[in-house]
Amino acid sequence: MYYREAFFELKNRIFEQHALIQVIVGPRQVGKTTMVKQLFELDQINGQYHIADSVSNADTTWIDAIWNAARIDSSLSNKLTVLAIDEIQKIHQWSEIVKRLSDEDKYRNVSDKLKIILLGSSKLLIQEGLSESLAGRFENIQLNHWKYSELKEAFGITPEQYAWYGAYPGSMSMIDNELRWKNYVKDSLVETAITKDILMLKRIDKPLLMRRLFELGASYSGQILSFNKILGQLQDSGNTVTLAQYLELMNAAGLLTGLQKFSIDAARQKSSSPKFQVQNQALMTTALNSNFEETYSNKKLWGRVIESAIGCHLMAYASNEFKVYYWNESNAEVDFIILYQQKYIALEVKIGTDKITGLAEFQKKFKPHKVYQLSENGLTWQKFITIDPKSLF
Repeated sequence: MYYREAFFELKNRIFEQHALIQVIVGPRQVGKTTMVKQLFELDQINGQYHIADSVSNADTTWIDAIWNAARIDSSLSNKLTVLAIDEIQKIHQWSEIVKRLSDEDKYRNVSDKLKIILLGSSKLLIQEGLSESLAGRFENIQLNHWKYSELKEAFGITPEQYAWYGAYPGSMSMIDNELRWKNYVKDSLVETAITKDILMLKRIDKPLLMRRLFELGASYSGQILSFNKILGQLQDSGNTVTLAQYLELMNAAGLLTGLQKFSIDAARQKSSSPKFQVQNQALMTTALNSNFEETYSNKKLWGRVIESAIGCHLMAYASNEFKVYYWNESNAEVDFIILYQQKYIALEVKIGTDKITGLAEFQKKFKPHKVYQLSENGLTWQKFITIDPKSLF
């Protein structure tokens, strides 16, 4: 059994005497539920797991019922009782209910014997409830998509397999059958995330436009496209504000993000054209009309795949203090600008010999902390995806 690093953090927090509510947020299929079930296997814990997937969002008594049952268990058991509620954001006014119940536990001195874990697939939706009612009562554990080092240890995959098949652990057993693997990613992962995490929980006036935006953005991962150009390709009457909102929702669901252009001026960053970046490489490669062998033999296309895979590696480390941008000006471009603890570095991915980089221009203009170029003769991309990008600083 493989334990992600966040498991040990969760374990330590749960056994603290006055533990806060633990909120585990991350995309689908990154191991949130598995991590909780691993916690429940500990001898010291009496675990209860409930999921709100099949509960009506109007059933506000559901949380009360399972919470009260956990209270009874905590009073009868010598073990620490842990109540985990998955997809809680689907219940109407869930944060107000949790606030009331947790405050009751604290008042009755129950909270040291009953610990609460909340799980959710949509970072945006669950954060709304947390900020509204639960300030000071919770702490986050953000689970991003799996890193290559984790996949290598758990499944023994190669860097090239990571670059093509991505980082969904549940799909690793299918990579020997590429058609089956693609269908699984599209039908069981992407479609579920769009249907359950976005369409059912947010009003989407043009769902077809959002789906087309995802398909286009995934296939163009690693490339810069203006929203006006995107609208022209989508042949839709939408506007750029709508596209930006849909991209924000897809980012919150762990699917697709739009990297902003690096600038000292924050206003210029927000007004820039996005550089599309999938958060899991499988989302790009399943959108391509070619298989692994065909793509690998096409050096230009394979270079695009590698650049996107490097972006996925960086996104797996993204956090409040670790941010990723791109930069371009005239004919000069740098693939990734990484900001960490008020320092920033420039990173260029050079696969092949025909790519002109903008590292020198960027260094002259912004004087970054360091610059790096991934190439076959220096720091290779295969080596890069094995290291924590923060070590580059």
